[in-house]
Amino acid sequence: MALLASAPALAQMSPVGTWRSIDDKTGEAKAEIRIVEQGAGLSGRIEKTLRKDAKPDARCDECTDDRKGKPVVGMEIIRGGKKAEGKEVWEGGKILDPENGKEYRASFTPIDGGSKLEVRGYLGPFWRTQTWQRAQP
Repeated sequence: MALLASAPALAQMSPVGTWRSIDDKTGEAKAEIRIVEQGAGLSGRIEKTLRKDAKPDARCDECTDDRKGKPVVGMEIIRGGKKAEGKEVWEGGKILDPENGKEYRASFTPIDGGSKLEVRGYLGPFWRTQTWQRAQP
């Protein structure tokens, strides 16, 4: 019985689910991103934008790869990332910032019992960490 009760908690300690990204400067929710396990790693798409001033037809004009000129809503911004052996972190993926078109190496670490996700993007020796809030499992 205890094993069955703990199964949902263990499932939450994963980046899989829907998350609200939070703006570093304003603290407001920017977008909802759905992360799934797909093939060899993670895949994350923007489900909807949450900013008051967001344009529903916004496109990634700054992107330089296959996402250039594509709509931001529905765009895959997370590609790859596998669970590190013996750790609660998914590494080796990439994350795209559609506001500036830059792609960063990324790691994803569930924290606070899986209710938050630490998203760390790396560009060379520099990194930036955001904490996303779980919207739904």
